[in-house]
Amino acid sequence: MFSGMKPPDVLTEATDPFCLAQADAVALLTGAPWRRYAVIGDSLSAGTGDPSPGYRDQGWPDRVAGVLRAVRPELEYLNVSETGATTARTLQNQAARMTEFAPDLLHLPCGANDIARRRPDFGAMERALRRMYDLAKGTGALLTTFTLGRAYVVPDFPDWPERIAAVNEMVRGLAAEYDAVVVDMWDHPVNDRDDLLSEDRIHFSASGQAVMAAEVIRKLAGSLERAASA
Repeated sequence: MFSGMKPPDVLTEATDPFCLAQADAVALLTGAPWRRYAVIGDSLSAGTGDPSPGYRDQGWPDRVAGVLRAVRPELEYLNVSETGATTARTLQNQAARMTEFAPDLLHLPCGANDIARRRPDFGAMERALRRMYDLAKGTGALLTTFTLGRAYVVPDFPDWPERIAAVNEMVRGLAAEYDAVVVDMWDHPVNDRDDLLSEDRIHFSASGQAVMAAEVIRKLAGSLERAASA
């Protein structure tokens, strides 16, 4: 899936092989139709993370919004993500603002906080995610989401790999059902970087945020190509 190219020992945003220069990102999305971009969910949707030397200190959704705004200066951008939000809390606290905003491009969370509990209820999680997808699809927006990367580990839960596998499979299945664009970060080579995670060992640092933004942009560009050839 990924090239496996070997990066230099010390990376910056300009030399990172998985990042995109602003001009290249704008070129990929030239002609993009989206004018109302919304993001809902948790701290992963917010783009929370520590700074990284050599990288712009900005979360992935703000980076994507900046590229979209360079393509369409009239772009409206709404991010109502809430740290610690479960899928149920996202529905309760953010769904009304999401639908009122009437996005044409909408990012949905992948349930990271739903599984970070002693006994996750995967059935309830799937029902809440499905409800979220139903509401989101009703906006008419192109939906995007991502899977959790393998660098995200909670040692307190011995069954953590199984939890990640279950939620990622759930996200992939719902995304296929609802025609959502999936940025699959599970096996991305960036997971192997020692400096990928912030001090909390949960969130991508700024270097990971830059890579995430680039992958979202590449996926959006792919959706434009498919639409043009349909």
